Amino acid sequence: MSKNILILASSPRKGGNSDILCDRFLRGAQEAGHKAETIRVAERQIGFCLGCDHCKRHEGACVQHDDMAEILKKMIEADVIVMATPVYFYTMNAQMKALIDRTYAHYTEIRGKEFYVILTAADSSLDMMTRTVESFRGFFVCLDDAVEKGVLYGVGAWARGDVSKTPAMNLAYEFGRSA
Repeated sequence: MSKNILILASSPRKGGNSDILCDRFLRGAQEAGHKAETIRVAERQIGFCLGCDHCKRHEGACVQHDDMAEILKKMIEADVIVMATPVYFYTMNAQMKALIDRTYAHYTEIRGKEFYVILTAADSSLDMMTRTVESFRGFFVCLDDAVEKGVLYGVGAWARGDVSKTPAMNLAYEFGRSA
């Protein structure tokens, strides 16, 4: 059965290690017959949540008029959501965190989704990635019927392209095919 897959690639470094793994996931998903799309979060205008609760008083309408409404609609429509980030100081980058916080207006509508997490980091220790993964799990636990399908660790990848020499490449493709 074909699925609607949304890949949220948050790295500001276009063509970097996170993007490389997202592209591999995308290729696997498309070759398996899934409808898949990548949104480069860093190329979109997404303001941080103001905590004003305007959205709660106005049927989910945010006071900010940026790209988040479109992205949120796609998240609600997706069957599978891939959230990819480079690891900065052992957590997700600011672009991904802003996106997660801005789901507040409609997060109760992001239900029944399968999630994959893609992390890239210079550090090669998987244990040190725990904080980052737990940050994503903190988001997932707030969503109804969210299912974590896999975490992909593109570790030991400092320079652009380093991840291409790691087993994460094959796993990204296989995750995409099996999504």
